[in-house]
Amino acid sequence: MKIQKFEDIIGWQKGISLAHMVYNLFKKSNEFGFKDQIFRASISVSNNIAEGFERNSDKEFVRFLNISKGSNSEVKSMFYLGQKLQFISEKEFQEGIELCSEIGKILNGLINSIKKD
Repeated sequence: MKIQKFEDIIGWQKGISLAHMVYNLFKKSNEFGFKDQIFRASISVSNNIAEGFERNSDKEFVRFLNISKGSNSEVKSMFYLGQKLQFISEKEFQEGIELCSEIGKILNGLINSIKKD
């Protein structure tokens, strides 16, 4: 089945969940540099999936999915730093890492499926 709209893409849905998680975890943080960076990276995950999908080109879509993967890895890296700096609990850290890992696998699968076609 061909995807009709970006909202149907599981990676996009998970990306929205990631941004929601990040905003809830860090919205009250006074660490503005950290907060700004993780907010921008988390938003970039779903936005790049949507933008790439709307380009109507498999080559462009894959390029934007790779950008999304990079942003997802940036968020994951910042979860490690956030945990080390004690900005988040161990449970919050684990949940964030698991979601980022899941998104990474989904994006890899989507990229590979597009490249096969």
